[in-house]
Amino acid sequence: MIREHLLAPVKRVVIKIGSGVITTPDGLNFAQVQRLSEAMCRLHKQGYEVIVVSSGSVAAGKGDLGISGRPQSIPLKQAAAAVGQSRLMRSYRSVFRSNEENVAQILLTRDDLSNRRRYLNARNTIMTLLDYGIVPIINENDTVVVDEIRFGDNDNLSSMVASLVEANLLLILSDVDGLFDKDPGKYPDASLLHEVEHITPEIEVMAGESASTSGTGGMATKLKAAKRATRYGIATAIINGLKPENLSRFFAGEDIGTFFLPTATPMASKKHWIAFTKKVRGRIIIDAGACRAILDKGKSLLPSGIIAVEGGFDRGDSVCLCDENGDEFARGITNYTQQEIIQIRGHKSAEITGILGYKYSDEIVHRDNLVFAREDD
Repeated sequence: MIREHLLAPVKRVVIKIGSGVITTPDGLNFAQVQRLSEAMCRLHKQGYEVIVVSSGSVAAGKGDLGISGRPQSIPLKQAAAAVGQSRLMRSYRSVFRSNEENVAQILLTRDDLSNRRRYLNARNTIMTLLDYGIVPIINENDTVVVDEIRFGDNDNLSSMVASLVEANLLLILSDVDGLFDKDPGKYPDASLLHEVEHITPEIEVMAGESASTSGTGGMATKLKAAKRATRYGIATAIINGLKPENLSRFFAGEDIGTFFLPTATPMASKKHWIAFTKKVRGRIIIDAGACRAILDKGKSLLPSGIIAVEGGFDRGDSVCLCDENGDEFARGITNYTQQEIIQIRGHKSAEITGILGYKYSDEIVHRDNLVFAREDD
């Protein structure tokens, strides 16, 4: 398909900039930040709404701590991020202001997007900034993040932000030209895939691991981000960001990088949030009859079908629904805590009040808050 046709509907774009694009082993590459920022300013002046997800804070700050390579502990990473985040934002702000554009900083953790109210608040903030012509620059809040609330990498964060703001395009700037059919560093005859209609298991095995000392994501994480975004109906592309001119070339319709087509039947917003954004806190094991009722008849999960529960989750958390073999077939939002379910599992809904002394709902997980595993394939 011709790129101009694919890009014609694009108005709102999330641009993810990896650490490998704007840093060197010694720290932040300001000249590269400047060139990319100028290219993004031109896009903004052309009428595109631009949201930036930028890595680089840790790499920008590690030099002041005397760190070489990737920080080996969370406290070191947090300290480097605390030093580097202001430096990173100052670099962006300086270039954007010189081009008569304004930027705003937004720092997020996984918890901010896992909580539905905070998720919507974040969305409202970003949309207001766009209304005022300001370019949001988003990063993970590395200064306070711990493993439990990490996004894992900014590729993952960028796909969540793209769905959050209902972008038309997620553009991932990497230090490679796109997705190859095999590792181009090992195989000289590797071929670049210019267009991917579906991210199949065969496509996924083409991704390798990251060899970067500054970033946390390789091609595998970029494919996961593309899979999540395209499932929401958002076109995704991976291009080489080491060449800032590629931004203009890409939006001019040149056939560079790898373009992932959006699905024709996108997942609903809330279900996409449950499937990809809200962090899973536990598992509920259910019997064969309850599995059939949920999968074949579209029923909710009732306490009578529950065999066991795992994980310390609370009411309103996301849980995996698993069959008797432990295989996940769905996930959803629970109306009861783990301890409450332990008490009422195997019982009828009419008995909940007698056991607990209260009842939130007849259903443990309502069908409206369920996403089947096949929906996020």
